[in-house]
Amino acid sequence: MTKKNLERLDHKHLWHPFTQMEEYEKEKPLIIEKGDGCYLVDIYGKRYFDGISSLWTIVHGHNQRNLNHALIHQSQKISHSTLLGLSHPSAIKLAEKLVQITPGRLTKVFYSDNGSTAVEIALKMAFQYWQQKRGSPGQTKRWRNKTKFIHFSGAYHGDTIGSVSVGGMDLFHKIYHPLLFRSKKIPYPHCYRCPYKKHPQTCHKECVSDMKQKIRQYANETAALIIEPLQGASGMRKSPRGYFKEVERACQKHRVLLIVDEVATGFGRTGKMFACEHERVQPDLLTLAKGLTGGYLPLAATLTTQEIYQAFKAPYHLSKTFFHGHTYTGNPLASGLALENIRLFQKNGVLKKLKEKIQHLRISLSLLESHPHVGDIRQCGFMVGIELVENKKTKKMFPLSQKVGARVCRRARYYGVILRPLGDVIVLMPPLSATKRQLTYLCRTVLKCLYDELGAWPKNA
Repeated sequence: MTKKNLERLDHKHLWHPFTQMEEYEKEKPLIIEKGDGCYLVDIYGKRYFDGISSLWTIVHGHNQRNLNHALIHQSQKISHSTLLGLSHPSAIKLAEKLVQITPGRLTKVFYSDNGSTAVEIALKMAFQYWQQKRGSPGQTKRWRNKTKFIHFSGAYHGDTIGSVSVGGMDLFHKIYHPLLFRSKKIPYPHCYRCPYKKHPQTCHKECVSDMKQKIRQYANETAALIIEPLQGASGMRKSPRGYFKEVERACQKHRVLLIVDEVATGFGRTGKMFACEHERVQPDLLTLAKGLTGGYLPLAATLTTQEIYQAFKAPYHLSKTFFHGHTYTGNPLASGLALENIRLFQKNGVLKKLKEKIQHLRISLSLLESHPHVGDIRQCGFMVGIELVENKKTKKMFPLSQKVGARVCRRARYYGVILRPLGDVIVLMPPLSATKRQLTYLCRTVLKCLYDELGAWPKNA
């Protein structure tokens, strides 16, 4: 099939996610044909640095030899076998490995195929746990109504109905509100746009106090609270140091289960294997996806504790089974890749090497600080959000109609870099295998694009 025909058929038949097709159909589509390390190659042979790890999934690079061999090796045994009442070696070995490397008291692994489904499973587990726990000896009547959830403003946990119900991205999901179940919302700290407008440490105390009061207020009717260690989709927003740990303490104090969504932050993205480790948080339920297979195949996991698992064990006729599952749950191909992905972390010393690269990325990002339209640079490991503003002093945002973030990311393609904006926040999330030289090029490309689209070349560049 010719290249022109591919482009024509793309416009004719494909409906792309999170894409305004009215505008997309007016442009020449960028069709990726191959991957090579940190680069994507289009059908014309042009190479692009993958600045977003193909939507935050690629860990060790594209077309990675060891992962390729693991996929071939598993396919020569079996490509799929159901986990509904059966098992297979890759799923078993991966479950053991995940329990070993994840934080805290997690002992049980339930597989699915993406972040949204992992969150749906965690919500259903938490809900059913309390329903089945309330009749147990020693359980007080005031816990019988623990059927609701607490989430944070600006949260994004996926696009299925349950995950949207505990999300806070009105831009994406406002139209679906009539379909959702009701949940309680707590303000998530936004250090750049802090509503208290005080000294950061004072602001931290205000945020923690407000959070604790809300959890205490809602505790009797709340099954679980769900949180991202870092809010990716709302613009790489970081909470003040210590806030995450205070959330855990408040949940433990008021008997609210803690669901930690590490779909985006897991597998080295923040500099540690899991973001929970930064503040030694031990969740009751943990959701993983994206980097789990190194970016090769869809696979997700929901991990939970022995205590929660025990609430589902009962004689058959009591129907306390967790009635949930997916056709490709624990797929052997994906499980085998995930095992090799984790082995590569250990074999190549990925986390140890990341420390120096994270510091180099921080220095490279400093080139952007003096640009008059760069309001804030938020970095946690290899996760970066660069917030663009119309007025740096007042933090005034650009009108949506100007599409500033989209224009900057579109311009980056000219220089051979793939980026994707979150509104007017430019996201950088390169593969963990990226070199220092590639990280420098990535940051300098963003600088060039800012100059091209907004002018005002910084003096220190």
